[in-house]
Amino acid sequence: MKSLLLGSGNSTERRIGGGAFTDLTTLDLQGADVNHDLNELPYPFQDAEFDEIHAYEVLEHCGTQGDFRFFFAQFNEFHRILRGGGHFCGSVPLPTSVWAWADPGHTRVITAETLSFLQHEHYAQIGKTTCADYRPWIRGFWLIVWAEQHNDSLYFTLERR
Repeated sequence: MKSLLLGSGNSTERRIGGGAFTDLTTLDLQGADVNHDLNELPYPFQDAEFDEIHAYEVLEHCGTQGDFRFFFAQFNEFHRILRGGGHFCGSVPLPTSVWAWADPGHTRVITAETLSFLQHEHYAQIGKTTCADYRPWIRGFWLIVWAEQHNDSLYFTLERR
C-alpha cells in the first residue's frame, strides 16, 4: 500500500490505522523524501499516486484561518493525488488545546465541523439553515469515516469519494 506522510519531521510512525508503513514517501520542508512547502500548490505528485495520506499535527500550519479558498484547494489537491476510495488520516490540535494558538507556527484550527464541509451530504441543509455553500470550490468530496477526540487533538479518517 503506497502511503504519503506529510510534515513527517523526524518521525515515520503510523499513528492511525495500525501497523507499519510498507511503501512510504515522506514530504516536509526539509529532510524528507520530497522537500516541499504544503502551502505551495500543486503538490509534486501524479494523480491517484497514493492509497493513503497521513498528516499528523501539520494541517494547522497551512493556510490561514478563514481562508476557505486555500482550505478547499488543499483538500482538492489531496483528493487529486489519492486514489478513489483511498484514505486521508490526520490529527490536529483541538481549538481548546493550549497548543492550538500557542505554537507560533499555527495559522488555523480545523474541527470535525470544519471537515463536514468536505462531505456532499453536508450541503443538503442549504436553504434550510445558514450553512454556507462552498460546493463551487470543491472538485471532489470526502466521507468522514471516523473522528475522535483524544487528549488535546482531533484524530480523523476521511475516505475519498
